[in-house]
Amino acid sequence: MLLIETRAERQPAHDAELKLPFELRQKSRLRSKLVSGEEVGLFLEHGTILRGGDYLRAKDGRVVLVVAADEALMNAACANPTALARAAYHLGNRHVPVQIGEGWLRFQADEVLAKMLRGMGVEVTTLSAPFEPEAGAYAGGHHHHSMDARHNGIIHEFRNFKKP
Repeated sequence: MLLIETRAERQPAHDAELKLPFELRQKSRLRSKLVSGEEVGLFLEHGTILRGGDYLRAKDGRVVLVVAADEALMNAACANPTALARAAYHLGNRHVPVQIGEGWLRFQADEVLAKMLRGMGVEVTTLSAPFEPEAGAYAGGHHHHSMDARHNGIIHEFRNFKKP
């Protein structure tokens, strides 16, 4: 099995392709197959989200291109920006991953959500396409604050505090 533990910078060429839907591109530990059929094991940093066009470096040195697989999606389009913002708000309020484009929103196929949006006057259609939702406000990676030397990251340890 080909092992992959690191990302790679953009490359002029690649040796293999790993085609995955968004659901699997969110997993940092995964057993899958390359487009060629070769088995691959991903052991990436926790919290890693792979995007179509990302590059990975296998343990044997090969460069693997990540390809976003087509998925069953719904496309929401509105007559005006206010209606689109309202639709985005209601999807976000339900913690639904959403891909945002010029005048449209896309989300994974869900008839309940489609019915809700249609009830708001939103035009909802189905399509098959790669899904690349917004990463979210905290997507820059999990930020670790520097630990104050007084508590070393243990909230309930008071031995380092001196009483005044």
